[in-house]
Amino acid sequence: MPYAPEPDEDDLDAIAPPQPVFHVEQALLGALLLDPHRLGDVSGIAADSFSTAPHAALFAAITTLPRPDPAEHAKNTQWLDRVLATAREQARGLTASYLHTLVQVCPWPRHAPAYARMVEAEHARRRLQTAAERLVHTVHDVSLPHPVQTVLAEADALAAVVDNIAHRFPPRTGVLPRTTAPPPPAAPDPAEAVEEEQILLATATACPADIEAVRWLLPDDLTLALHAGLWQCLTALARRNEPVDPVTVLWEAQQRGVLDDGSEPGKVLRMLAEPAGSVERWGERALQRSLLATAEHTGRRIEAYAGDPANTPFQLVVGARRALADISAVRTRWQHATGATPPERRRPAPTTRAGPPTTTAAHSARATRATR
Repeated sequence: MPYAPEPDEDDLDAIAPPQPVFHVEQALLGALLLDPHRLGDVSGIAADSFSTAPHAALFAAITTLPRPDPAEHAKNTQWLDRVLATAREQARGLTASYLHTLVQVCPWPRHAPAYARMVEAEHARRRLQTAAERLVHTVHDVSLPHPVQTVLAEADALAAVVDNIAHRFPPRTGVLPRTTAPPPPAAPDPAEAVEEEQILLATATACPADIEAVRWLLPDDLTLALHAGLWQCLTALARRNEPVDPVTVLWEAQQRGVLDDGSEPGKVLRMLAEPAGSVERWGERALQRSLLATAEHTGRRIEAYAGDPANTPFQLVVGARRALADISAVRTRWQHATGATPPERRRPAPTTRAGPPTTTAAHSARATRATR
C-alpha cells in the first residue's frame, strides 16, 4: 500500500530552512534578553531591521521598556514577562519558551554589537533589493503619464538608499560584487522601436542639416546593430560635410562593414528613402527608450548584486554606484535633448558614522517633455 502523507506533511517539508541572518537575530535578541544593559552597545538597527515580525516585535519591546535592575533581573523573570507581553501585542504567536530558546542559543552576550552589525548589513541588502525592484517595476508601468520623470525619481530614491548604506558601510576601493550582471533587456516593443528607428534614419538622410541638433543621440541608443551602424555613417558624413543621401550612406556603410551581417543593400536603400516627421522627434523617442532600458538594466544589476548574500555592504555600494553611473550618463543627454535643468538632489545626512564623500551622481529630473 503506498505511503499516504499527513495533510500538512508536504507543506512542512517545503518550508525552506532559515537563512543565517535568522540565527544572528536570535543570538542578538538572546544577548539583549540575558543582559539588557548591552542595548547601549547596539546601534544602527531598529525594529524594521529584523527579517521576521516576531523578532521585530521583540526588539521593539526590548528597546521601549525600561531596563531592569541587573541584580533583580538575575533573580526573577519579571522584565522578561513584560517584554513578552509587550511583544505579543504585535506578534501573538510568541511564547515564553521561545524567549528561553533565544537565551539558550546566544553563544556570547558580549558579542551583541557584532550581531547587530550583521543584522544591519542584511537589512541594508534587503533595502537595496527592494529599491532596485521598485525601479524595474516602474520602468514597466505602462500607466505612467510621464515615464521618464517617474523612472528618474525612482532612480534617485535608489541612489539615496545607496548613499545611506555608504554612510554606515563606507566602500572600500576596488571591492566589486562577485555576482555576474544580467544581460541588457530587450526592447519592450521591438517592432515599434525598429519602425521608429527606421524613420529616424530616413529622416536624417533627407535632412542631414538636422543631425547636428541631436548630437546627444548615440549609436548605442538604437536597438539594432544595423541601425546603430547606419547612424554612425550619417553622423560621419555630416561631420565631414559630404553629400548625404541613401546611396552615399549605403556606400559609407559598406566601407565601415555595417553590411557584413548580411543586410541587403536594396532593403537599406528603400528604408532610407521613407522620411517622416522631424529628426529631433524621432531622436527623442529613441533616447527615451534608451533611458528606460538603461534604468531597467541598472535595476536588474543591483537586484542581482543584492540578491547574492555573499556580497558585503561594501561591495553592494561599489557595484550599485557603478550601475547608477550609467543612468546618470543617459540622464545628462536627456536633459540636453529636452532642455531640462533639474536642481541638485539633496543627500541624506549621515546617521552614525560618516563615510568618505559620495560620488553618486543622481539628481532629481524635471524633464519638460517626454513623448510616449
